[in-house]
Amino acid sequence: MQKTNLVHDGDGWETVGSEMHFQTPHLSVATDEVRTPTSPEPRKWSVVHRKPAVVIAPLTAEGRFVLIREERIPIRAAIWAMPAGQIDESLEPDEDAVREVARRELREETGYELEPGAELVPLGHFFSSPGMTDEHCYLFLARPVRKSAAGAAHDATEAIVDCREFAADVVRQMIAKGEIRDSNTLSTWARLVATGEIFP
Repeated sequence: MQKTNLVHDGDGWETVGSEMHFQTPHLSVATDEVRTPTSPEPRKWSVVHRKPAVVIAPLTAEGRFVLIREERIPIRAAIWAMPAGQIDESLEPDEDAVREVARRELREETGYELEPGAELVPLGHFFSSPGMTDEHCYLFLARPVRKSAAGAAHDATEAIVDCREFAADVVRQMIAKGEIRDSNTLSTWARLVATGEIFP
């Protein structure tokens, strides 16, 4: 799996070798051998290369966030989170393609859509776990959203068991109590606070 436009050599970084151990359509596991700006001797590191993703913070006209509750097999738990999904179309997605994936994931996972004249506000990106993977997520605030006539259309591999609206204060309490604990939602919430879109 190729590196994306946010992860590349240059400025003292040089990939001198890579040994592939495992690969699926969604991710690959490799041992990369890399020279860094402070280490002329190449260092070997096991890396999970993964497609980029989008995370959407859907906000209704009444100021309530739409969250999904999804069963997550790796942690053996169903957790509340903001909707998200991988960008399958391209390893080098342009801004329009990323926005379209965000709109699609919003509709499919929650059954909500942007109201006429609504905005999809880009909030930048973050790296989900840079010690082990190059996965990064593009963050968006979708406001205002409304329930769509078509409803949700979950992928067969997803296990979304609930979808509800929560006031911002309730989301804040869920984060404080550890009820919300996935990096996507926590990072998006932090970016919303930092940009002044919501108040702490």
